[in-house]
Amino acid sequence: MPTIPYLAHALQTVFTTTADRAAQATRFVQRRSKLGGAAFTQTVVFGWLANPHATLDELAQTAATVGVPITAQGLDQRFTPAASACLQQVLAAAVATVIATDPVAVPSLQRFTGVYVQDSTTIPLPDAVGTLWPGCGGSTVHGTQAALKCQVRLDLATGSLAGPLLQAGRAHDHAAPPFATPLPAGALRVADLGYFDLDDFATLAAQDSYWLSRLKVGTRVADAAGQRRDLPRWLAAQGTATLDVPVQLGARRQVAARLLAVRVPQEVADQRRRKLRTEARRKGQAVSAQRLALAEWTILVTNAPVELLPLAAALVIARARWQIELLFKLWKSHGRVDESRSGQPWRVMCEVYAKLLAMVVQHWLCVVSCWHYPDRSLPKAAQAVRKHAVHLASVVDNPLQSEHALSAIQRTLQAGCRMNRRKKAPNTWQLLLDLSDGGLA
Repeated sequence: MPTIPYLAHALQTVFTTTADRAAQATRFVQRRSKLGGAAFTQTVVFGWLANPHATLDELAQTAATVGVPITAQGLDQRFTPAASACLQQVLAAAVATVIATDPVAVPSLQRFTGVYVQDSTTIPLPDAVGTLWPGCGGSTVHGTQAALKCQVRLDLATGSLAGPLLQAGRAHDHAAPPFATPLPAGALRVADLGYFDLDDFATLAAQDSYWLSRLKVGTRVADAAGQRRDLPRWLAAQGTATLDVPVQLGARRQVAARLLAVRVPQEVADQRRRKLRTEARRKGQAVSAQRLALAEWTILVTNAPVELLPLAAALVIARARWQIELLFKLWKSHGRVDESRSGQPWRVMCEVYAKLLAMVVQHWLCVVSCWHYPDRSLPKAAQAVRKHAVHLASVVDNPLQSEHALSAIQRTLQAGCRMNRRKKAPNTWQLLLDLSDGGLA
């Protein structure tokens, strides 16, 4: 488990040395100023961590807390392109810092060297920065010309966070910038269909890593002997409600995999078909007969052997991919990374980078404090962190005092940031813990 002194050192490095160097490199600071790179970064990151809706007056109060008296108007004048570039550099440095705890005691996760869920989230930006971060455009001209896509990879076992790595909102997930470190041998990657790529699967397999994904409709499926199969007919002909068979995926290149299929209840299949038809009407398209037929099944593909990932565990771990969606929801509903009180483009950009930095710091605090609890509640932890944010800002440059502040936060998060067990709709961690050794065999 990472120690409090280790985290204190990481925070001090990012929010003092790194921030000051970034301010010089981006020319945010061109002459001696009380509001240098470190003080400015501490003010906006911890100020918005404490209150995502903080006004300029409240941010000025945070600046006073870190030892820099400045008026709200003076602070507003510092939100410039150079300030935005400075915060972006500090964010990149923070992302390169790895904070992870010992693997959580969940047997189905401990079978791998890590279980990494990967996804992206998009933040709309003012049209004025469209040349920096182009958006997807849309039927309306305004409000669609700029967006930021954040790529994130989260290890469910240790809490290690890779990202957010930034790319233009219009970019496809396949074009995402690579993470600094590849997956370790023996790790399992779980990602949605936006990352379904047979070349990537083959690369992961060559690195002795594993992957788990839903099957992309239209992918060529052949049996173990290489004979192509019409998937809906093949599944229907099995005469069973579940299937776990070896297959070959792809036409140009064949990727060896297991195909896992479970027939869903009729009401679920009907609901899926209604959703498919609604989406097709919205796009002015027709739904293929294959998609409608496959709505009767939940279908996964993986290269993990059955002794590591039996069918029951695969279904639950595939569901655990939603943990990263919940993380994004936390960043947006609690951290308000996609909201600003201002319409001024460069203040908005500063706010986005600062709030993303705040969410990284918040995650680090959760990792060292409560990640080892399978039933941890990140929303409760986020509420607790906010109460300590400004005090942490005031001591971040003092190793001993910051260690004391971090220890207090750790005790707070360990005391009451836990989820309640649910009987009717068990949460993901209940399902993971309920997978017995017998069920995994």
